[in-house]
Amino acid sequence: MSGLFLFLIVFHTTSMKIPAIIIFTVAWFGGFTQTSAIGKWVSIDENSGEEKSIVEIFERSGKVFGKVVKLFPRPGKDPDPVCNECPSDDGRFKKKIIGMEILKDMVKSDDGYEDGDILDPETGKIYRCKIWLEDGMLKVRGYWGPFYRTQTWKHAN
Repeated sequence: MSGLFLFLIVFHTTSMKIPAIIIFTVAWFGGFTQTSAIGKWVSIDENSGEEKSIVEIFERSGKVFGKVVKLFPRPGKDPDPVCNECPSDDGRFKKKIIGMEILKDMVKSDDGYEDGDILDPETGKIYRCKIWLEDGMLKVRGYWGPFYRTQTWKHAN
């Protein structure tokens, strides 16, 4: 609402409509935060703080999935690797990571999505998973037994 209020004040106090539209656009759209996990997210390495990939989260048949659409390889690393570490009985074994679904079968819950799993293509490990939004960021938690690790992903522009 503050964007609309600012627009009305500026519009009524100036005879030029262009500055009012520009200010309205900046104020209105600058105030929005991400309200859905659906979209593209940048995964961040929690140790180095570097961007690792862009994962597109989408809905299919009432469940939520996520696939890698871009990698940010470290210098000297393969820019289009395959999942050599994936379990050999998994259909993703030896498949290209770009385009791979790493997040599967997530079901809507009160505060996000859960009951699915996530694959770490670097290690080949598959974890139970829960995702939710917090302050415009996506929290991605992988569970292994009673233990868990949470990553914070930022929205890709």
